[in-house]
Amino acid sequence: MPQWSDYSTGERIKILRGRAVRQSDLAEMTGLSIVTIQKAEQDKMLSLPTLLAIADALGVDTSVILGQQAPRRALDQGDRMMIRDLSRAVHDTAAGLLPPNIEAVAADVLQETVDRCWDLYWRGRYIEAGAVVAPLLVAAAAHQHEQPSGQQASAWGLLSDAYRLAGYVANLVGGRDLAYAAIGHAQIAAERAADAMRVALVSSGRAWVYLRDARLPEALKLAEKSAADIEPQFSKATPEELTAYGSHVNFAAVVASRMGDKDRAADYLSQSHATGARMGREVRAHGTGFGPITATTQAVGINVALGQTGKALDLIGSIHDVSALTKAARNRYEMDKAMAQADAKQWDASLDTLEKTLRSDPDWARHQALPGVIVQKVGKASTARLRRVSELIGVSPGSQGFLPATSKAAL
Repeated sequence: MPQWSDYSTGERIKILRGRAVRQSDLAEMTGLSIVTIQKAEQDKMLSLPTLLAIADALGVDTSVILGQQAPRRALDQGDRMMIRDLSRAVHDTAAGLLPPNIEAVAADVLQETVDRCWDLYWRGRYIEAGAVVAPLLVAAAAHQHEQPSGQQASAWGLLSDAYRLAGYVANLVGGRDLAYAAIGHAQIAAERAADAMRVALVSSGRAWVYLRDARLPEALKLAEKSAADIEPQFSKATPEELTAYGSHVNFAAVVASRMGDKDRAADYLSQSHATGARMGREVRAHGTGFGPITATTQAVGINVALGQTGKALDLIGSIHDVSALTKAARNRYEMDKAMAQADAKQWDASLDTLEKTLRSDPDWARHQALPGVIVQKVGKASTARLRRVSELIGVSPGSQGFLPATSKAAL
């Protein structure tokens, strides 16, 4: 199966457009002529303005069109339209460009909407969350502009939350450029809100963007600083403060594990478990969740990344109830479990775990790259099961990559 970079730029545009969007449709979406679109797809001419317009219309980074970064599997046209609308909301609000006569929205309504978006996000409904975040950003920006000078701190805080949500959604669906932009605006808003907790949360979010962009040393440095900045005094800390701190040190452990630093990962894991034990239960606050179950399930993935398969399997054996976790967190744990089983050459068990998760939450699964990695790792298993799981995620067994679902119809 060809790699994404093996196609020409014109072929990649055609694949991303798919059958649902004709050349005339793309011309209308971009404001370009059909002749310009045809020349781009025939690799005859692609100017920078044309490249930017097509990337914006298709809701992808320019690096995807140029073959420097593969697209996310199964992003359909509706998904890309959401990313385009979200991108416009992020950039327009940051530039102070708001619709005329926009209706005022009260702070409590904005907070309820922020909470609703986080709920969608943690249920793995990323596209729906992104669709809500776009108008939320506009409303939050308008609310901030309406506040009198000297009384804008809370409004800046709400705007920071909306930008952070936009960054998280963009990062998950492969909009790297948009994720960087949104998290940058979230940081500015958090600083203007003079809210140390929000500043640390945004910094941790930036570290996550760095992680997915393979900027591991920078991600670890930022994750460590974010955790240190909000480290609470355990005897006086509220559950909400412990939630933020626990999620931060846990993420630092994740980054350290990706770098292969076992000692540093173990140190942060120890702090993570201590925080979870102190809490005694799962708590959701500040757009994140943490507790003793999260600390243990996250440790599975960290040990897998470190190549400590035995430890990961021992932890899996100790976990009996994950119902307190969010839907997305439960799904991610199952992926880590399937990866540990694959590493232990428990091929059929790994595919059983993977298939169960893919079928129970296909909408979440289509935005994940890990299922394809697990299938590639499985060496010997039931041929029928391997073929069945491969079809669910659109990847050929043993292949080194896969194309978005639209590509199969487009080529």
